Amino acid sequence: MSNSESALSREATIINELGLHARSAAKIAKLAQAATGPIWVVNRDQKADASSILDILTLACEKGTRITICVENKVDLQILENITELVQSGFEE
Repeated sequence: MSNSESALSREATIINELGLHARSAAKIAKLAQAATGPIWVVNRDQKADASSILDILTLACEKGTRITICVENKVDLQILENITELVQSGFEE
């Protein structure tokens, strides 16, 4: 990953007991929908559109899964930080 790519991505671990489920996916999607460009959630070799609850759920992330959140536009860095904090907080559950 180049420096410019790493500046546009963050890693986070799913810490809540239920993993990345519908309610938590909805929280990510709500934040991602405010972005000017695409935001992605990546689990190993699977990539999901962060603005789509169903796309996120296809990643099947259980507790302990390490994910990467990526933005394509520097303007969306604050949204990247907000999603990362949301994941790291256990989706405030």
